[in-house]
Amino acid sequence: MPRSVNHVASRARRKKTLKLAKGYFGRRSNVWTVAKNAVEKGLTYAYRDRRAKKREFRSLWIVRINAACRMHGMSYSQFMGKLNNSELNINRKVLADLAMNDAEAFKAVFESVINSGGKKAAKPAAKKAAKTEAPVAAAEPVAEETTAAEA
Repeated sequence: MPRSVNHVASRARRKKTLKLAKGYFGRRSNVWTVAKNAVEKGLTYAYRDRRAKKREFRSLWIVRINAACRMHGMSYSQFMGKLNNSELNINRKVLADLAMNDAEAFKAVFESVINSGGKKAAKPAAKKAAKTEAPVAAAEPVAEETTAAEA
């Protein structure tokens, strides 16, 4: 009995790889072994660079925000420190876009961060408040009894 090799699946797998190699130069686009290596390498670079892209964009945003902050007489780190302590909740991507495309809007954000004084907005702390209220309530009558005894 002859050996079965499932040629249909083998050909489909090769066609898929050669389709991914479309546009490559020379033998990389039409010779199976060369195309296979080129496609594997390309997919590896694509995986790696999807992560590197995020780092590069964050770095670009920081450079743009720093340039806009320096125009207003402040460094990037000082501005971001005040922004984190203010009630504004705006990310670097939006700040960089404002700095590049709408200088007046960035100036308004900058002024609101500076005028907030760097005071952190009050955050609700339900668990901590519940724990601290009970001892305070118990301490108040004791303070009143001592003042009544003194009088």
